[in-house]
Amino acid sequence: MQIRLDPWPVDTLDGQLTLRPFAGLVYDAETPRWSAIAKKAVPERLRQVLTIDGKPRMEARLLIDDAGKLSVAGFGAYVVGAVDLCPHGSRQAELLGVRARRVLAYSDEYAAEGKLLEAARFSPLNPHTGALEYQPHRFRGAQLEGPKSEVQRLMLAGEQTLAAELASALPLDETDPNALPDTLVLQDGPVRLGTAGSAVVGCVKTLHTDYLGADRIGLLSELRPGERTPVLRFSVGDDGAGQAGREQRFTWYVRLCDAPFYQHPLAGVMRLEMHAPEDSDFVPRGVKDIADLSGALLCKLASSPHKDARAPQNLIPTAALEQAMGRAMGSLELVTRRIRSHLARELGVGAF
Repeated sequence: MQIRLDPWPVDTLDGQLTLRPFAGLVYDAETPRWSAIAKKAVPERLRQVLTIDGKPRMEARLLIDDAGKLSVAGFGAYVVGAVDLCPHGSRQAELLGVRARRVLAYSDEYAAEGKLLEAARFSPLNPHTGALEYQPHRFRGAQLEGPKSEVQRLMLAGEQTLAAELASALPLDETDPNALPDTLVLQDGPVRLGTAGSAVVGCVKTLHTDYLGADRIGLLSELRPGERTPVLRFSVGDDGAGQAGREQRFTWYVRLCDAPFYQHPLAGVMRLEMHAPEDSDFVPRGVKDIADLSGALLCKLASSPHKDARAPQNLIPTAALEQAMGRAMGSLELVTRRIRSHLARELGVGAF
C-alpha cells in the first residue's frame, strides 16, 4: 500500500481526484491504439486564445412577507469575463467584459398571483462608491436554495453566451486542412450547451469521473508534460441502463507537469472536452488539430504551486480572471452593510 497526497488544499470545495466510474459507454474516436501522443507546437494560424470563466455569489438571503404569506428570495451577484491573449506571446493579455451583474431572485409562486418585484436600487451616501442595482429574476418552486441556483444558472448562461460570441466557427469536416480556427476559447469547466460548432474547449480541472477504466487509466501516469491521450467520445448523461445521453462529447487528457513524488500519479493531468457531432465515427480535422496543440498551449498557461494552490490546472489567465471578478463584485462585507442600511431606511428605523 502507498499513500500519496491530493495536490489541492483541503479548504477547496473538492479534491482534485475522485474518479467515480462513468456508467455509460466510451468509444475510441481517434484511434484504437491506446498510447501517448507527442506534444506538438502551437501553429501560427492560431492567433488568439481566450479563457472564459464565471463567478457567482449570494449576498443575502431574503424572506418576503406578503400579508402573512412567506416566500424565499435572495440578493446575489455574478460576473462572467474573459482574458484575451496571444498564444505566441507577441502582445499583452487583456481582460474583457469583467462586470458584476446583480440579481434579485424570487419564487415564481409569489409571482403566480400576478405580483412582480421591481429592480432594487441602493443608492449610496457617497456617490463615488456607485449604486447597487439588483434586477429581478424568477426561479421555479419555493425551495430554500432556489435563489442560489438561479444566480448559478444565470452565470452559466452568461458563460455560454460569451463563449459563443467570441469563438470562431469550427468546421466539422474530417479532412479540411484549414479547419483550425484563428480564435480558440478555453472554457473553465465542461463545455456548455449551445456552443456546438464553435472552437470552444472545456478545461476540466478535477478528475471526478473515470472515463477510462482500470485497463486504460494507467496511461495517464505515464504521460510526459505536453503529451496527450487519444481522443475519445461519450454521451453526456449516459447511465449505462438505456437512458440516452443529452449530447455527444469528445474528450482527451493532457499532462501539464510532472507529479511530485509525494502526490498521486495523476496530479498535473487535465481532462479536455469539446462538442461532437451526433453519431460521428471520426474526429473532425479541427478537433484533432486543437487536441494536437493543446499540450503545448496548456503547458505555457499552467500555473505553479508557489503562485496558485490549485496548480497546475488552474491556468494563469484563469486565476487572473478570478481575481478581477472578485474585485468587480466588491467586498461582501461592505455590500451586506449597504443592504442592511437600505432596509433600515425602508423600515424607518434610522441609520444602521
